[in-house]
Amino acid sequence: MIIQTAADGKPRFAIMMDEHTALAGQFARAFGNASFEPVEPRELMLYMVQHHDQGWAALDAAPMHDPRTGLPFNLADTPAPYITRTSTASPEFNERHHPYCGLLSSMHSWGLYNGRYGLSDMVLIDRIAPGERHYADRMLEGELARQARLKAALAADPQTAPWVEPSRLFQSYKQLQFFDTLALYFNRTHEGARAEATFKHVPLDRDTDVPLHIRPLSPGVYGLEPYPFAEDPGEFFFTGRYIEPMPEGTQPSSWGSVLADAPSGRQSFRIVAG
Repeated sequence: MIIQTAADGKPRFAIMMDEHTALAGQFARAFGNASFEPVEPRELMLYMVQHHDQGWAALDAAPMHDPRTGLPFNLADTPAPYITRTSTASPEFNERHHPYCGLLSSMHSWGLYNGRYGLSDMVLIDRIAPGERHYADRMLEGELARQARLKAALAADPQTAPWVEPSRLFQSYKQLQFFDTLALYFNRTHEGARAEATFKHVPLDRDTDVPLHIRPLSPGVYGLEPYPFAEDPGEFFFTGRYIEPMPEGTQPSSWGSVLADAPSGRQSFRIVAG
């Protein structure tokens, strides 16, 4: 679950991970133009992007209480025994759909703990307490074994073998990371606090990456340069529900029921070239 920031005195917007991945899926469907190659194989990539955090489903249905904030645990603050379980469950889910989906989902899980294969300064493994490191080590070892197994299976099939050539595979991985981090840009921070940001290593094709720079232009409108989508402007949205922190020293008997009864909301925005 993602708990968006809020202005002082305002309720917080809680976003389930399937709502986060739905936004990432919108970006994936819109991605591609004369400069940026679209996702390929298209249907498998769209499925995987739409479900790349599917392993959070059980935890989002019964969120854990964070006593420091009075809210459900926010994404990477989730305790290691639970967040590492989602990191295994997501590729398990995607592998059941197709080996390629499972491979990319596994790479996403492994990459989050290791700086997105060197593409990011955020290294999740560094945030895990030494006494809980074994949860991550066991998960990461399992995902490397999954990747080796799925790569071998895909390489043995003439139809799918080109997909796991290193440059082609990492083009797809980098596309996923862009869709994920662009969705997080909107999900994690409320509109009044969003600032300029740069997304590095967005692939034009399998051989060339470029940085993309986003900046707020006016309420609900953001400029992105260079522009990676087929249509300009691009219209996007995500959903969630508004909640208030519990008073210090208290917690709900079930955050699931609180969230089910909370007012739902929709945040829409437009991305334009420039």
